[in-house]
Amino acid sequence: MVPALEMSMFIRFKLMVISLLLALAPAWSANAADTGYRAPETVEGARTVSAEEVKALHDEGVVIVDVRNPRLHARRHIPGAIHLDLKTAFNESALAAVADKQAPVVLYCSGIKCSRSSRASKMAVEWGYEEVLYFRGGIVDWRNAGYPVAEGATPGTK
Repeated sequence: MVPALEMSMFIRFKLMVISLLLALAPAWSANAADTGYRAPETVEGARTVSAEEVKALHDEGVVIVDVRNPRLHARRHIPGAIHLDLKTAFNESALAAVADKQAPVVLYCSGIKCSRSSRASKMAVEWGYEEVLYFRGGIVDWRNAGYPVAEGATPGTK
């Protein structure tokens, strides 16, 4: 009879631990999802643009560069966006291969909780790009506006 009692206590203990973990999960995920960081509203030398402005520029054929990591780019991106991962592929020569220094270039990442597009915009300004368009809202604002997204890696990009 003792082993059955021990098993019953063990099962109750496991259920109590699982219940505790489930109760704490929303707090953990909320903290993980929002560190409090917000991308700067502006980048000196660049112009901050909205999803509506980016859509109009997209329709005009302006170069749009996604500086997120390959996994996020493959999940969803602005159709036709060139992928240059800020950490591994975004550099002066890579940007020069896809964008003219005198032409507008849109740089975006995951949105206001991501710093990549602000850092990329600052770099592009420092490299002499004259019309850097900082899309602070990124793919989040693009999707929230109801604009189409593409999936999978963009062929020929990094």
